[in-house]
Amino acid sequence: MALRTHPFHAPPWLLPGQLAGLSVDEPRRRRTARDWAADAVLFLVALGFIVFSGEETPYYVGEVPGWFHTVDPFISLAACLVLWLRRRHPLAVAGFVFVAYMIGDSATGAALVAVLTVAVHRGWQVSVPVALAFLVPSLWFSFTTPPPTVPWQAMAVIVFLMFVVPLVWGMAVRSRRQVVVGLRRDAEWAARDHEHRLADARRAERERIAREMHDTLAHRISLISVHAGALAYRSAQAEAGAGRPLDAADVGAAIDVIHGNARRALVELGDVLEVLRTDAEDGEPAGPQPRIADITRLVADAEAVGQRVAVTVECEPTDTLRAAVQRTVYRTVQEGLTNARKHAPGARVEVRVTGAPGEGVTAVVSNPLAPGVSAPSAVPGAGVGLTGLAERVALDGGTLEHGPELGCFRLVTRLPWPA
Repeated sequence: MALRTHPFHAPPWLLPGQLAGLSVDEPRRRRTARDWAADAVLFLVALGFIVFSGEETPYYVGEVPGWFHTVDPFISLAACLVLWLRRRHPLAVAGFVFVAYMIGDSATGAALVAVLTVAVHRGWQVSVPVALAFLVPSLWFSFTTPPPTVPWQAMAVIVFLMFVVPLVWGMAVRSRRQVVVGLRRDAEWAARDHEHRLADARRAERERIAREMHDTLAHRISLISVHAGALAYRSAQAEAGAGRPLDAADVGAAIDVIHGNARRALVELGDVLEVLRTDAEDGEPAGPQPRIADITRLVADAEAVGQRVAVTVECEPTDTLRAAVQRTVYRTVQEGLTNARKHAPGARVEVRVTGAPGEGVTAVVSNPLAPGVSAPSAVPGAGVGLTGLAERVALDGGTLEHGPELGCFRLVTRLPWPA
């Protein structure tokens, strides 16, 4: 079984319970192996004070009631045993140990551990008063009843350091743990934020791919639909005697166009689906992307199904013209040709692409409006491709204009082209 490690690369059993949890929101409350070891060491230290203090008679034996000496070992031992509860109830343990310390000198070790514990598990607003509660009576006793062999000044310094050292040590441990917890919380929040950003990036990529699928497949399928419709219309005319019968060459040419566009649509759809399967995060779909130079081939496909197109390309792309901008220009022409086939069949379409470094690049697609149609929004289903194109243009830092103008529908895209 693999060992589950802490985010800071330390096994949990080497960490205090406060830091050994799996997350900051759900800290671990049970003792770890390190906690048990620390508790055992502090218990033995406190117990050692009882053992060593019992080997000789205290110098102040005549200054306190006799029953103090009788109960001293027992209450000091109880104070040491209570230390095992110090992590869950630090203040209650400190109160019990304080009573034991006021009765007998043997509880000094337990008192030091209690001060250390409160300083680790509570803030300075609590730990400092607790330390003073132990320190002030000790200083007063060392001043009023000093040892015969030690000056009271030296005894006062010893007592002062005896309680201040565990207080400062505990506050330092607490501060360090708070810093570690803060760093860990920041790391977890950063990881969660990174996951959210990845999810947003994947969602945006899929939306972009969906627009790519619409732009590509709508163009191909419209070519297939137009050619299949023309084939069906000519067949019906021939059967009605209103036109010449279709020969094998006519049928074969139509089938070739339909087959070619269907195959291209499947290839382009496969490229897009491959990106979806692999969770691509580079922002570019698989396969070569269309550029301005491919507009000629796009127009040729449109003319092959009978669409009349006049194209003018006065733009020589350089290294400063980004591939994304060229793809947007291509999609503009593609969307314009597709809309013209849908909403103005048989109309002459004019395509013009111009641009230069520093001046930007402009793509204009225009066609006469079909009779009875004043705006593309009047046609059911219109505007979906234009919405996706508008988002694409906005991402590239350009502008998109479309609508009827002087009896024509104009689609104009202006995009930046750095010098």
